[in-house]
Amino acid sequence: MNFLIQNWFLIVAAVVSGGMLLWPLVVSGSQGAALSPAQAVQVINREKGVLIDVSEPEEFAKGHAVGARNIPFGQLEGHKQLPSNKALPLVVVCPTGARAGRAAGMLRKLGYEKAQVLAGGLKAWRDASLPVEKTA
Repeated sequence: MNFLIQNWFLIVAAVVSGGMLLWPLVVSGSQGAALSPAQAVQVINREKGVLIDVSEPEEFAKGHAVGARNIPFGQLEGHKQLPSNKALPLVVVCPTGARAGRAAGMLRKLGYEKAQVLAGGLKAWRDASLPVEKTA
């Protein structure tokens, strides 16, 4: 007991550092883990995942991942391009990943429990040398 009293600052430091290590697990558990581009490709190919781009139409036209469906963030709820099978995994992407995080949360509330974010957005997709196309 004397050891604990004399070294309380070491114990506090250990608890805080342990909490900081566990924080990403807590956050990813509540929001769904973000996928790397390689993981996203695996989900799309192996689990028949659907790539949803929540960019605005102008952003989408300038460049998007090949095969992505454009459903702007403001039009997500009840959009006809969302798959009717809510068990399919969805990979949500936007230019930076910020909108995609909010969109994935909204999709999970709509019943798409397997909605996940592409970490880093379209920039990470491009950096991984994955195919991007433009629409005229």
